[in-house]
Amino acid sequence: MPFRWSGRAVQTISAAAMSALLLTSAMKHFREPQFFSQVVPDYLCREEPVTGPDATGDGNTPHDGGTRHLAVMSREEWIAVSGLLEAGAAVGLLIPVTRRATATAVTAMFTVFLAGHADALRRVYGPKGSPAQRTAHTVRFPLQLPLILWAWSLRSTPAGRRP
Repeated sequence: MPFRWSGRAVQTISAAAMSALLLTSAMKHFREPQFFSQVVPDYLCREEPVTGPDATGDGNTPHDGGTRHLAVMSREEWIAVSGLLEAGAAVGLLIPVTRRATATAVTAMFTVFLAGHADALRRVYGPKGSPAQRTAHTVRFPLQLPLILWAWSLRSTPAGRRP
């Protein structure tokens, strides 16, 4: 007789896999923060205002003379906070009671990350981008969609259970 997977077992395994992925990524945020540096948009980073051709890192002078109105943290702080959020989400996905809320938050987080990936693509296809950076970010950007869909799928209640 073939083995049949219950909806609950499939969701638990899927949540554990997403949790492992998030935890691995969270650890990488602290071990290799430079890997995430290009994905943090410049306009979010509280850094010394720079004027001139290198203000945004893409060869263009910012329209506001170097002031970044949306900047609330440094690039390093954004990387650390996103690593902490991913670590917290990894735990939340493993707890059935918090899984739906956490999966919703992870879906939103991955969706927000699209802005960073789009900004990174814009910059690496500028004059300072290297072919390796172009390849890496061209591959990373579309990978967000399966992650978003996967996180969203963890919101569903397994068959045979009430919400």
